[in-house]
Amino acid sequence: MSEIPRGRCETHDGDTHLLRYVMELPHPPAEVWGAVATAEGLPGWLCAADPLEPRLGGRVTLRWLNSETEVSGSVTAWDPEYVAEYTVDPPHGRIRFHLEPGSGGGGSTVLRFTNEFRGTREYRLDCLAGWHDHFERLSAALDGRRTDWAAWSPERWRELRALYERDEAPWPKWVP
Repeated sequence: MSEIPRGRCETHDGDTHLLRYVMELPHPPAEVWGAVATAEGLPGWLCAADPLEPRLGGRVTLRWLNSETEVSGSVTAWDPEYVAEYTVDPPHGRIRFHLEPGSGGGGSTVLRFTNEFRGTREYRLDCLAGWHDHFERLSAALDGRRTDWAAWSPERWRELRALYERDEAPWPKWVP
């Protein structure tokens, strides 16, 4: 498994899911902010953002570079250097990045990420694996290795998807 901690999920009303990831990245908050909240930084690990109007109520369109997925919506929270939240068309829902200084002072950043959406169990597992894969790519991009989307393959996503599904499986009942 990667250095990215596993995501967690809370499910409400049967099909509303809230995914949560918390990770400490060995990069200053300004660098992480540039990667998660700017049109220049997002393509290196997640998607193209055009437009991305950096203000509360601003327009945003996210276009994944490894698929034909494109969603539009608005900026629903914006606190420069700390919080960027985009609420976009289904199925992606609300995507929130919350940054704070890490335990290493100004040299590291704690990223608290949430994604709230409606969907099936299968889609939830797809998203857990997808975000995990993207956060591995974020870590690499912050280290200077942006994703080459032309060379992307789903192999790592498939591995992560299988791990999340396996970990969710109920434990077998013990029979004496």
